[in-house]
Amino acid sequence: MPSSLTPEQQKDFVRQHFEDFVNNRKADVIRHNMSPDFYDHNGPGNKPTDAHGDEEMMLGMYHAMPDVHLTIEELISEGDRVVCRNIWRWTDPHTGKKMEFHGFVLWRFEGDKIAERWATVTAPQEDGGTVWRRS
Repeated sequence: MPSSLTPEQQKDFVRQHFEDFVNNRKADVIRHNMSPDFYDHNGPGNKPTDAHGDEEMMLGMYHAMPDVHLTIEELISEGDRVVCRNIWRWTDPHTGKKMEFHGFVLWRFEGDKIAERWATVTAPQEDGGTVWRRS
């Protein structure tokens, strides 16, 4: 089934999903935002999972990274897909160092829900490490 949302609505959906799921620490929002047969191709450990597996992963991240915060740098939407470039930042609770990793996520919509996810992330590094930025 194709997406029933416009490209702008899809981008707004992804923005709100990340805001709730990561920044507002509402892991259970995934149960509402994903289709019943949601499939994450790159879940925890880069292994496929479902919404429950992603929810459990986020609960673990909240514990390991108590101040985790995601910033969306870019969103691109075409057809039933949205690509998101983002940065995750937190303070390592053991060392006090500011940390970050960067990610790209591709979401595929069916109707008004997310049906599939693919993702790649960089290895965590100290915040302020070498990050290329366009001036």
